[in-house]
Amino acid sequence: MPIALIRHALFAPKRPRRHLPAPTELKRSYDVVIVGGGGHGLAAAYYLARYHGIRRVAVLEKGYLASGNTARNTAVVRANYVTPGSVRFYAESVKLFENLSAELDFNILFSQRGQLTLAHTDAAMRGFRLRAEVNRRCGVESVMIGSGEIAKLVPTLNLVPAERYPVLGGLWHPPGGIVRHDAVAWGYARRAAERGVEIHQRTEVTAVHVDNGRVVAVQTNRGRVACGAVVQAVAGSSSLVAALAGLRLPIVTYPLQAMVTQPLKPFVDPLVSSPQFHVYISQTPRGDVVIGGGSDPYPLYGTRATLDLKESLIQHTIELFPCLAGAKLLRQWAGIADMTPDYSPIMGKTEVAGYYLDAGWGTWGFKATPICGKAMAELVATNETPGLIGAFGVDRFRTFRLVNEMGATAASH
Repeated sequence: MPIALIRHALFAPKRPRRHLPAPTELKRSYDVVIVGGGGHGLAAAYYLARYHGIRRVAVLEKGYLASGNTARNTAVVRANYVTPGSVRFYAESVKLFENLSAELDFNILFSQRGQLTLAHTDAAMRGFRLRAEVNRRCGVESVMIGSGEIAKLVPTLNLVPAERYPVLGGLWHPPGGIVRHDAVAWGYARRAAERGVEIHQRTEVTAVHVDNGRVVAVQTNRGRVACGAVVQAVAGSSSLVAALAGLRLPIVTYPLQAMVTQPLKPFVDPLVSSPQFHVYISQTPRGDVVIGGGSDPYPLYGTRATLDLKESLIQHTIELFPCLAGAKLLRQWAGIADMTPDYSPIMGKTEVAGYYLDAGWGTWGFKATPICGKAMAELVATNETPGLIGAFGVDRFRTFRLVNEMGATAASH
């Protein structure tokens, strides 16, 4: 081993290895064009190339790699949803996350600490019992626990009964965890590129060309690109990009803010959330405390942070964790969340043949990255909708078969 290290130091090339190939010119045509270079788009490209042999794929990102919501979320992964179809869908995503570092040969820093959602009222306790039973029947571990068990899990949590919203119990979800969001994106990008997928940054789609009801090309700021299929995965810009193809989506975009403190000594291991206080927190391996909450109550495409939400998150965080009263904020950021009326995504085919939607994720998008990429790749490769995403088609808004997940968020919107 020492000899190998000396040989490497003396004779190995000094230029560092590129994570991605050098930028190239756009080809005139591809089998598949993926609009959006975030986690979902990159995952779909990887699964298309590796498991379906479709390698003439171009991922077009108007900014830089994973510069949208993939870089603007709080990196929470969980599966404790309300409806059976959603529970099974996100449970598959958790399973994929568990093995993703090995799959990609890239450490995504996945840490399963469990997620604890607090109940402050009798109504919340009843709702959590229902969720726990639905989860159990779908094979997902979620159980109701009392304040005594919560005190053991999170000793620093304020459990004083005299508080205005005392903690009565909680929904404990052991598979929940956090993951390094940029590592997920770069892992997928690197392995997709190795299999021939082209990733074009600073490439904005400005028009979608449809001929006889089928997508035939996209227009970009770098020229026209012909294609056999288009996958749209642009998160908060979903309505704007879909309109280029003549599609009108039941989506409204809202700002979603979060913030992080200075690094602190470890004091909380699980993810802790409170729908009553509209706040949730987790502590990263670096010691930073990530704090998030509900989306702003007005539509906006801007990613600016506001003092109002900062004050609200701080107030409620300190009510739950008084020990954070003296902590300093490191930074604050915002993303733009594409919300549907039933708080569930839109995945699948559209009325434009060959144009596939991956949209309407709201605050759920990052945690679905692996399973969404895998399902969308199967859909594009076979043109058959996988059963796991069958309920998420856009037609449900015409047939009123909604997938109501309004109560599944850790911090209600």
